[in-house]
Amino acid sequence: MKKSGSMEGEGGDTPSQLIDARINELSDWRGETLARVRTLIKQADPEVVEEWKWRGVPVWEHAGIICTGETYKNVVKMTFAKGASLEDPSGLFNSSLEGNTRRAIDIHEGDKIDEEALKALIRAAVALNMSVRATPRSQKPKSA
Repeated sequence: MKKSGSMEGEGGDTPSQLIDARINELSDWRGETLARVRTLIKQADPEVVEEWKWRGVPVWEHAGIICTGETYKNVVKMTFAKGASLEDPSGLFNSSLEGNTRRAIDIHEGDKIDEEALKALIRAAVALNMSVRATPRSQKPKSA
């Protein structure tokens, strides 16, 4: 059965099918890298939910966004939504280091991915999302 439908999902494709299509469409090291990152995310968190947001960005969620997988001409960028709050003992974060919230990992052609460190980072992001969700939001005192 031939898949039809645009990259925007108008054909009713699921987010996972759209991510498959993006990987196949790239057909170079970026597609291979995105596919590998996706596999590692699923290994680290079998309950991860794949989404397709912002006009074509693969997103992985569990109790909130874990990370995105954007592809550019020279880099595959994994942006962790709450990366600034995560411990990164292996020093994987190498991009978007100046912000207060997000952190990213830029993977260039030929880069070796520290798979165990990446899976640990993904599990830490899930744990952070779960802890934030489990904690009731504190009420800010009303100023008079």
